[in-house]
Amino acid sequence: MDAISKLKILSDAAKYDVSCSSSGSTRSNKKGGLGNASEAGICHSWTDDGRCISLLKILMSNSCIYDCVYCVSRISNDLPRATFTPDEIIDITINFYKRNYIEGLFLSSAVIKSPNKTMERFLEIVRRLREEENFNGYIHLKAIPGADREVLDKVAVYVDRLSVNIELPTDDGLKMLAPQKKQKDILVPMTQINEGITRYREEKRAFKHTPKYVPAGQTTQLIVGATRDSDYRILDLSENLYKGYGLKRVYYSAFVPVSTNPLLPQIKTPPLLRENRLYQADWLLRFYGFEANELLSEGKPDFDLLLDPKCDWALRNMHIFPLEINKVDYELLLRVPGIGVKSARKIISSRRFAKVRYEDLKKMGVALKRAKYFITIDGKHFGISSMDQIKIRSSIIGSSPVGIEQLSIFDVMGGGDIGIKTGISV
Repeated sequence: MDAISKLKILSDAAKYDVSCSSSGSTRSNKKGGLGNASEAGICHSWTDDGRCISLLKILMSNSCIYDCVYCVSRISNDLPRATFTPDEIIDITINFYKRNYIEGLFLSSAVIKSPNKTMERFLEIVRRLREEENFNGYIHLKAIPGADREVLDKVAVYVDRLSVNIELPTDDGLKMLAPQKKQKDILVPMTQINEGITRYREEKRAFKHTPKYVPAGQTTQLIVGATRDSDYRILDLSENLYKGYGLKRVYYSAFVPVSTNPLLPQIKTPPLLRENRLYQADWLLRFYGFEANELLSEGKPDFDLLLDPKCDWALRNMHIFPLEINKVDYELLLRVPGIGVKSARKIISSRRFAKVRYEDLKKMGVALKRAKYFITIDGKHFGISSMDQIKIRSSIIGSSPVGIEQLSIFDVMGGGDIGIKTGISV
């Protein structure tokens, strides 16, 4: 099988990994035009400063030794198989880079032969890219649980980001759908990566030329909807990963039905709205000062699909509201639905010089269609006359059919709170 045929198979297989957003463009150049795009394995990711970069997103192999029920590459699945050689991946990466198709590489793989064998082949690829090809582009690599720490540490010196996919929120879920995997085995490399990053930071203070160790940090992915695990269990796990393992991001992937196995839920479409709610809540954990047990609990284990998590939280805590916009502190401002990090900072900054007026808020990027129910300005309330939770909820949901307007990208462009990945306003 030639490299192009392998590329079609292995780029398509990589689309189930959501650690960077996939795009698969087929747009070709025209006479007199600028640029070109390849449908095979090109995805987009974002840097810390907001720049969008293109990555070659492929699997090294889809020939797996495991039989995870939810995975399209499982050993029992009847599908075309392919495996890149290190030479082929290096050649494709360099040629795509020279043609300005990509700015980096996102490389994952099924487990071929053993975790160690897979990671050793990864090591050969990234080492040769850096040392022989002098490739300085971004490299994101999937670490394979079960590989030796020695090979993991060697790989970490050459890549920008490592990720270890947990996939399912609980060990019980793994036992049912991926019996060859154990959650503790997945957490071991996460611990090792976190320790390596900490060690690098300490050594960097003492030694100027300390080799970099995963400078862009580590991430993971959780599948949403493959098991009966609640949103609360998923969000609680994410919070623990951020606090205990120093993760940069937890990615959520709505379960795609790729099998008719009776152990899997029989659904026709992925639970994308539930995935979006988890991304919104994740954003609240990382940037708004919320904790998982504030947003959900054992008594309320799942998000309201008609309301974003912050609105839902606010309506359950109406004793806090309304808040006076010209007096409340920054931390409480962030808890007002429709007020994001940037707009909260603008409000605090503007109050130093003059009182903030209602008409000023829209200019600052506040989503007033939600915020107006939870604030006052010099004692004046601009929502409905009642502060009744049910009436406010009905009014917010009634402003758009089934609440879909709350997912509009235009809210992000105009202001309000934002959620990464899909332009979610919360």
